[in-house]
Amino acid sequence: MRYPEVKRDGTVEQVHGEAIADPYRWLEDGYSAETRAFIEAQNAFAEPILAALPARAAFRERLTALLEAPTRGCPWIRSGRVFAWHSDGQNQPVLVTADSVDELEGARVLLDPNALSDDGTVAVTVASVSPDGALLAYGVADGGSDWRTIRVRDVATGEDLGDEIPWTKWNSPVWLPGGRAFSYWAYDAPSGDALTDEMGAGRLMRHEVGTDVADDAVLFARPDEPRLFARHWPRDDTWFVLSTDTGSSSGNDLAARRHGDDELRQLVAGHEHEWNAIGVHEGLLYAVTDADAPRYRLAAFDLATEQERTIVPEHAEDVLLDASLTAAGLVLEYSHDASHRMQLATFDGVLGDDVPLGEGISITGSEASATSGTVLVATSSFVDRGTRHVVEVDGARLVAHRTLPTPGPAAPAATTTRIRAASSDSETVPAFLVRPAGDDGAAPRPTLIWGYGGFNIPMNPGFRAVLAAWVDAGGVLVVPNLRGGGEFGSAWHKGGTKERKQQVFDDLYAIAEHLLETGVTTREQLALHGRSNGGLLAGAALTQRPDLWAAVLPGVGVLDMLRYHRFTIGWAWASDYGDPDEAAAHAYLRAYSPLHNVRETAHPPTLITTGDHDDRVVPAHSFKFAAELQRAQAAAGADAPVLLSVDTRAGHGMGKPKDAAALEFADQLAFAAHHTGLSV
Repeated sequence: MRYPEVKRDGTVEQVHGEAIADPYRWLEDGYSAETRAFIEAQNAFAEPILAALPARAAFRERLTALLEAPTRGCPWIRSGRVFAWHSDGQNQPVLVTADSVDELEGARVLLDPNALSDDGTVAVTVASVSPDGALLAYGVADGGSDWRTIRVRDVATGEDLGDEIPWTKWNSPVWLPGGRAFSYWAYDAPSGDALTDEMGAGRLMRHEVGTDVADDAVLFARPDEPRLFARHWPRDDTWFVLSTDTGSSSGNDLAARRHGDDELRQLVAGHEHEWNAIGVHEGLLYAVTDADAPRYRLAAFDLATEQERTIVPEHAEDVLLDASLTAAGLVLEYSHDASHRMQLATFDGVLGDDVPLGEGISITGSEASATSGTVLVATSSFVDRGTRHVVEVDGARLVAHRTLPTPGPAAPAATTTRIRAASSDSETVPAFLVRPAGDDGAAPRPTLIWGYGGFNIPMNPGFRAVLAAWVDAGGVLVVPNLRGGGEFGSAWHKGGTKERKQQVFDDLYAIAEHLLETGVTTREQLALHGRSNGGLLAGAALTQRPDLWAAVLPGVGVLDMLRYHRFTIGWAWASDYGDPDEAAAHAYLRAYSPLHNVRETAHPPTLITTGDHDDRVVPAHSFKFAAELQRAQAAAGADAPVLLSVDTRAGHGMGKPKDAAALEFADQLAFAAHHTGLSV
C-alpha cells in the first residue's frame, strides 16, 4: 500500500540518559495547518477502503437500529418528583420528569440536549436536581470535550435562569443546604490550547443561584498542589464532607466539618487507600474502603470522636462495590465473579435479604435515599438492553420488588459462559464468552476480544451496541477480566499497575491462546478491540504479539507512554501507569509503550480510531502511532492495511451522537468481520 506521506523530522530528546526519537512530535499541535492536512490525508486514504468493506452497510443498519432502540436510565426522586434520562432514537437522551415512576412514559421533557445543536454534538454530561426538586444544575459539553459549562434550569417552568459557569470539569454539581447553592470543580480559562495543554490547579467553588459567577466563593483550593482533586460528597444538610485525591485510581483522603464551621477535621490522610463516602446517619459517616480489606469493607467514622470502625467486614469471596443508605438500613452492591448482586443490611451491619435482580447482570445505576424505603435500580447484561427495578425495603428486609417495562425490541439472543486460563504467573484469569444463538461451539468462529484492564474499572456483562451487533451477526464475543481491572478487588487492580502493567498484556495473551487451544477460534479468525486504556492494551498487543491477531482495533488509545502525562489531565493516570519523569518508571514504560516498540515487521490489519476533539486522551497518541506503524508496515513490505480514521467532531466518546457512533462502530465491526472471515 502507498500510505500518505508523513513528515519525519529529527526531534530527539535525552530522557534519563536515553536518546528518544520523536519524529512526529509536530502532530501534537492539533490546530496547526500541517496536522489538519495530516488528518485530511489519513481520512481520504482510509475512507475508500472502509467504504468497500462488504459488511459496512449491514452493520451500520443494525447498529442504527440498536442505538435508536428506546433506552431508559435509572430514575431518581427528589422531594416526591421523579426524573430519568430517556431516549427514543434521538442523538442525545432527554431528561424527563413525572409525579411517579409509573408515569415516566410520556412524561414531560425537562431538558432536550438535541435542541442545543443541529448535529447532536452538544451533550449534557452531568445533571443534578436540588433536594426540593425545584432546580436543575446541568453541564453542557461541545464536540465530545470534557470541558463543560454549568447552567441552571427552573424545574417548574423548564426555563434557564441565566446562571452560566464556564471551564468546569469532572465533578457533578452537589447541592448545599437550602437547595439554592451548589459546589463545582473549576479551572482558570486555558491560556493556550484547551484540547491539549497540561491542566493546572483546580478549585472547589460554591455558586449561589442567581448571583454573578465572579462572586463565587472558594470552598477548597491548593494552588501549591496543582495535581490535587477535591470533591464535596456525599451531600448532607449537617456535614460538609471533602474527598481529595491525586489521580484517576489513587487512594483518597477524607475530611469533614459542620456547615458553617471553618475548620475541617481530617479523618483520613496519606492518599493510601480508597474511602468512598456514601452518607451520614446519626453522626456516623459511612464509607466503602479497601484499607485492610482488598475486597473492600464498609466502615464508619464517628464524626464526634473521629474514630473509625468496621460495619460490614470484607466478604470471603465477593467484592463490595458500593453501598447506600435508606431510611432504615443499608443497600450493599457486590461483585461475584464479575457479575453483580445486591443485599440489604441493618445500620450496624447485620446482613439481610438479597434483592432478586437476576443472574449474570451488571448494576448500571442505583438510587436510594436516607429518608425513604424505595430503592431504584437499573441493570443490564450482554443479552438485556436494560431493566429498571423498583425495590421497597425496610432495613434489612425486602418488602417488594417489581420491574418497569421498557419499550422496544429485545437484545440479540445469545448464551454467556465463563472460561478461565492460566496466565504467565500461573494466576487464573477468567473471561466472559458470548456465543450467538444457535452456535454449539462445534466449529471455530470469528471472534472479537473486547478488553480494558486498568484503573480499577471492571468489565462486567453490560449491554453495548457495538458488541451486541457483532454477536447478532454471528460472531463470538470474549470479554476478559484482566489484572488492572476492578472485578476482584484492589489486589487484582494493583497487580496490573505501574511496573506490573505487562501482566495485563500477558493475561490477554493467555485468554487468546486458550481460545485457540480449545477450538473456539483460530488465529485467522481472532480480532482485538479496546478503547482508551483498552486502546493501549490493543496497541501493546499489536506490537508485542502481531502473530496472534487477524485484526486489531485500537480506539482513542494511550499509545505514547513517555509523554502521556504532558497533555490535559494525563498526569492523573500516573497512579496506574507510573510517572515517566521518574527513571524507574521510564524504564518499564519504555519497554511496552506501543509508539516506541513498533518494529519493521508484518503487522495484522489495523484500524486506529480517534476524535480530534478528544481532550482526555489527546489524538496525538493515535496520530503518531498510526504514522509510525504505517512507515514500519511499508518498510516490511506487508500488504495488510494500517488505517487511521479521525472523527472531526468527536472527543473521547462521551456524548457522541448516535448517528456518528453507528458509523464508527460499523467501520470497526466491518473491518474486523472482513479480516476474520465473518460473513454478514
